[in-house]
Amino acid sequence: MTVSAAIRDRAESLRDQIRHHNYRYHALDDPEIPDAEYDRLMRELQVLEAEHPELVSPDSPTQRVGEVPISAFGTVQHELPMLSLGNAFSTEELQEFHRRVLDRLALDDQAELIYSAEPKLDGAAVSLLYEDGVLVRAATRGDGTTGEDITHNVRTIEAIPLKLLGSRYPARLEVRGEVFMPKAGFDAYNDKARAAGEKIFVNPRNAAAGSLRQLDPKLTAERPLDMYAYSVGIAEGGHLPSRHSEIIDQLQEWGIKVCPERRVVRGVQGCLDYYENIGKRRDRLSYEIDGVVYKVDSLDMQEELGFVSRAPRWAIAHKFPAQEELTEVEAVEFQVGRTGAVTPVARLKPVFVGGVTVSNATLHNIDELHRKDVRVGDTVIVRRAGDVIPEVASVIQDRRPKGTRRVQLPKTCPVCGSRVVREDGESVARCTGGLFCAAQRAEALKHFVSRRALDIEGLGAKLIEQLVATGRLKTPADIFQLTKEELSQLDRMGEKSAVNLIRSIEASKSTTLARFLFALGIREVGEATAAGVAAHYGKLANVVSATDEDLQGVTDVGPVVAARIKAFFEEQHNLDVIARLQEYGVEWAESDPEIVAENGPLRGKTFVITGVLPNLTRDDAKDLIQNAGGRVTGSVSSKTDYLVAGEKAGSKLIKAEKLKVSILDEDALRSLIAS
Repeated sequence: MTVSAAIRDRAESLRDQIRHHNYRYHALDDPEIPDAEYDRLMRELQVLEAEHPELVSPDSPTQRVGEVPISAFGTVQHELPMLSLGNAFSTEELQEFHRRVLDRLALDDQAELIYSAEPKLDGAAVSLLYEDGVLVRAATRGDGTTGEDITHNVRTIEAIPLKLLGSRYPARLEVRGEVFMPKAGFDAYNDKARAAGEKIFVNPRNAAAGSLRQLDPKLTAERPLDMYAYSVGIAEGGHLPSRHSEIIDQLQEWGIKVCPERRVVRGVQGCLDYYENIGKRRDRLSYEIDGVVYKVDSLDMQEELGFVSRAPRWAIAHKFPAQEELTEVEAVEFQVGRTGAVTPVARLKPVFVGGVTVSNATLHNIDELHRKDVRVGDTVIVRRAGDVIPEVASVIQDRRPKGTRRVQLPKTCPVCGSRVVREDGESVARCTGGLFCAAQRAEALKHFVSRRALDIEGLGAKLIEQLVATGRLKTPADIFQLTKEELSQLDRMGEKSAVNLIRSIEASKSTTLARFLFALGIREVGEATAAGVAAHYGKLANVVSATDEDLQGVTDVGPVVAARIKAFFEEQHNLDVIARLQEYGVEWAESDPEIVAENGPLRGKTFVITGVLPNLTRDDAKDLIQNAGGRVTGSVSSKTDYLVAGEKAGSKLIKAEKLKVSILDEDALRSLIAS
């Protein structure tokens, strides 16, 4: 059957694109498309070549693992090729892989194969050669046959032993693994680079690859790199176990790091259960993964299964839904938050990424927008990980249409028309409209009624927006003048819902000074700061009359926060609103500040909460700590006194252990408060 010119042209076009992206990824460490897009190009070419075998050529990307290494490093010929893996993107594709394995091994459908399962780390593959237990050479994967000699850099990575532990290892042992940059190290490195005005890494994978390819090993040594081994290449002059999982265990005994999440599973259902379990915990892992790798555990079976297209028939990578995708920017708009912050938002051509359809992505602030130079009409990489708000990661400059224009910060608020200003030293621009601005009014009211503030159940965002739009709600005090009759006339608000909301409003009148201060929405005064101020002063009148200098005497209140608090209470309209709230019955217990300090067993202590506690929600635990005078923050640092940890504690527990922070369970927390 003759292959049409259109199909030949498409195949050649795909080859050219894939070669280009291989070069960007492997040679320059500067990929310009997400993995999911690359996978689609490769799969389309694979399908074309499968349907038309005459199209296959020796130089096709499907017949290679990667591209040639750059010439700045010496080259290493892999004695045993470092192969790529086939991919499964669905349950059906995994089941088809399993069926093929059973067929080749002449096993019936009821046979339960044993697989070794492990996370697919998102880093850089390396080969480590040990002779008589001593590391003599390290190389990148390169094109699978030839890699780059990176021995001088790998020797700087503390996770990689220069000499194996124990004995009875093969005289020549090649260990293969993934070098990666842990999430915490990646964030810390980028924070430092950003502060110094240096180039930051796009993601941990690029960070790992770029770090290994530094000509100066001192630079690599400064990078927080780690490694997990996942297989053995050559093994001469010694004996290895007969199962893959046992080999990995043996490597660990010789002092080589291996992934603690590896498991041995039974059959395809065992693989799927592992995939689901690790997927749920993915965001809590201390390193990035993009899927799971399954390998037939028996080495005899692996040998019988063999290879196809330079990939093993006995292993497959089960990919997670893509967390990066390509899409187009249809518009850039500016949103106004409750504090007046004017934030650019990209309106996107809808794209499925990270398990959901994304049509909006944050651009953070005008500086970030200009740094990335996002323009209407651009093709961009949009990223979404876990519950993190989707963001535009980068622009594909080569696909920018002609005539695009740089986006500028608006001079006036898009909601109320007031001036937009930027204070010196701040990256955020703000609307000057205050309560006059309907956007700030609505957002301020949403904050006021939120669960950790006045906690008015039933007064949701849409209802607030509706009441603001009609002019019924202008300040928080107006909430307490709402009536059952007017509420029951609103859309989707029957009489029963109106009665329940009025009860909730009434119940919210009894609160605490800490909650009330937080509810006011003073800039940069979060829960912990509000609790600290309330505990320090005991009475609202004391807070109102406090000077800047007095306020800085509160734990963790510096000059900027003190100035924000002072400025808020110097505005007469804010005092008028507070007076009306008190007139309408909003109240809290006040106390002598000295008594609070005396009776607060956790006074001056900083806590972080992580994991699932047996009998307390995180909010309950936070209330207990704050009521006892303690402070609760969201991240572990050298200033953290205690970590309260429950089940499924993740990276915060690991960091606390490294920093030697005292770790408490729920019972220990209660005992500390009672002491």
